[in-house]
Amino acid sequence: MVLQKLSPWLWAVVGITAVVFSIGMSVTFGPVHLSTLDAWQVILNRVGLGPAPELSTVQAATVWELRMPRALMAGLAGAGLGLCGVVLQSLLRNQLADPFILGVSSGASTGAVLVVVTSAAASALAMSAGAFLGALLSFALVLLLTRAAGGGMQKIILAGVAITQLFSALTSFIIMMSADSQTTRGVLHWLLGSLSSSSWETVGITAVVLLLCAGVIFLHSQVLDAFAFGEDSAAALGIDIVRTRLVLLLVTALLTATIVASSGAIGFVGLVMPHVCRLLVGSMHRRLIPMVALWGAVFMIWVDTMGRTIADPVEIPVGVITALVGVPIFAIILIRFGRRSR
Repeated sequence: MVLQKLSPWLWAVVGITAVVFSIGMSVTFGPVHLSTLDAWQVILNRVGLGPAPELSTVQAATVWELRMPRALMAGLAGAGLGLCGVVLQSLLRNQLADPFILGVSSGASTGAVLVVVTSAAASALAMSAGAFLGALLSFALVLLLTRAAGGGMQKIILAGVAITQLFSALTSFIIMMSADSQTTRGVLHWLLGSLSSSSWETVGITAVVLLLCAGVIFLHSQVLDAFAFGEDSAAALGIDIVRTRLVLLLVTALLTATIVASSGAIGFVGLVMPHVCRLLVGSMHRRLIPMVALWGAVFMIWVDTMGRTIADPVEIPVGVITALVGVPIFAIILIRFGRRSR
């Protein structure tokens, strides 16, 4: 393919440029009108690289305290979910694998909902903490069920499906028994994915986790290449299958739990973006991993921008937009690969 013949360095430069451009444009959209120049003057001033802009306090605060953390959180979520999708699709040898196949999303949802319905004024931090603990509990149950069933990657998928259904049922039960109409609406909005509670604190925590997990994933690039051909091939190359699988699954669960805790359950990003980036740079993970992170970030920034602006003043949950955009893209890719395999 012509696209795959282009230099990966060129794609990297284009991707980084696209991320910076997307953030710069995203912070200009909203009820408080600001130009791109005004927005960047605020940003540069806050980081100590420029003079104070001739804007009101409200306008400056809108850029720095509201829109900038949200744009960065969207980028981090897109990058993280894309990376998790790459790992799981290679590790499980399943092109339909996504970050939520391990039950992490449903566990996080249960934890967050439990915090909301048991606290009269649940803070965003408490909600995130509940979601994180729920995600870790669900992943631990998946590992225990997999081990009890004899181990193996197929057993992990089946255990993930079972635990997902369990926590989804618990979430529905908690909402039905404990939440009033107003709380239910807020919870459902979060369950569909929302970046409205993004702050510099959540951005910092997510960024640290993403950098650490991305580093571990990139160091396993060649291992993921081997896993794509099967566990037997990986073992023949001297790879410790059990240890490597556990490390990568733990990293994926940690990264997914962190993103879900701060952004809610956002689907299709981890499923679609790896396929899109394979069309650009091929299947070698040393090239694929950076590309998925960059273009996953770009995708999520624009999806979030659409969600909060196209139906203003009503905000459309991010998960709704990713599904509406992601399903047609995935359908095209599926048809394309189906025709090739004939």
